[in-house]
Amino acid sequence: MDKYSIWAEEVTGKIREKMQWVSEKNREKIPYTTDCGGNYDDKGDMAKEWSADNGLNWWTNGFFGGMMWLLFQDTGNEKYAEIARRSEYRMERCLMDFYGLHHDVGFMFQPTCVADLRLTGNERSRRTALHAATLLAGRYNPEGQFIRAWNDLPGEDTRGWAIIDCMFNLSLLYWAFEETKDPRFYHIAVKHADTVMKYFVRPDGSVNHIVEFNPETGEMLRSYGGQGYGEGSSWTRGQGWAVYGFMISYLHTGKEEYLITAKKVAHYCMAALDESGIIPVDFRQPKEPAWEDSCGACVIAGGLLELAKAVPEQEKEMYKQSAFKILDAIYRTRSDWSRDCDAIVRNCSASYHNPEHHVTMVYADYFFMEAVYKLKGNTILLW
Repeated sequence: MDKYSIWAEEVTGKIREKMQWVSEKNREKIPYTTDCGGNYDDKGDMAKEWSADNGLNWWTNGFFGGMMWLLFQDTGNEKYAEIARRSEYRMERCLMDFYGLHHDVGFMFQPTCVADLRLTGNERSRRTALHAATLLAGRYNPEGQFIRAWNDLPGEDTRGWAIIDCMFNLSLLYWAFEETKDPRFYHIAVKHADTVMKYFVRPDGSVNHIVEFNPETGEMLRSYGGQGYGEGSSWTRGQGWAVYGFMISYLHTGKEEYLITAKKVAHYCMAALDESGIIPVDFRQPKEPAWEDSCGACVIAGGLLELAKAVPEQEKEMYKQSAFKILDAIYRTRSDWSRDCDAIVRNCSASYHNPEHHVTMVYADYFFMEAVYKLKGNTILLW
């Protein structure tokens, strides 16, 4: 065993121990973050479940189920499959309601329904995932060749907005194409990825978070700082969506330009990586306040590990070592293995200008766990 496998084996033991009780405690919940007492909230709360912002449509609602499928892969314990399906089946109501659904149906249904189908052959999950993929394809703007991001926001005309996050949601379209052989899913995913490659990725490998196009003509109008420090800055979680997202597109298409783009973004991230391995909210933010985003760190690490698998032998160590540096920093200094908190990863930030910083986020735990399993040799990629 190499040093990465030895490390991953140690961390996996901690994950199994913690998630044994966390999964039982939260089996009826669809969590996003923890409260001041360390307890997970519930985005599936019946009082909120029709709210696009806070309820059953919330974009991270697939990640707790995804964590359960990672644990099912690891342990074979049917308990985790049963808990995963609780959130998966509850989210089916979103498709019936329709209002409030968005470009992030990939995040919602890929690590739940598609994972369930791949791991168990559950036909009910296939139907739900195809429904979600069809809705995602319906957000495609053929004039600008992009998938529209959010629905209407207060005071904003978002008809022409696309965001870097959607590179991850393309995995649902690639899966739908592979499942049905309907080329529409493939073409929409590739056209969107090509648009992102052209208009989001800058020559130095940094990326825009939001790009606005004229929804009628497809002309690019401007970019926005979005959840980063400002326009022209480098939101780190967006960098992670780009590295990992272009690797997903490369794995599903074999298009060399996607691998080259993933490497360009990865090299920017590695050059900006502090010796500590701790990732800020934005690589171009001021030194103070020193806001961090451990979630962005875990996404970047996962993308680097996928990249390491795709490059020639002499390049692998460079990406693997950078990913390990990030993950080890999280493990040693930004994780909670106690019973005082349901979450594992600490010091996450939704955005630079959000007043709440250094909180927990369920998808940080998902991407941390996924990356650890990659280092351990788990070969099933849910995306």
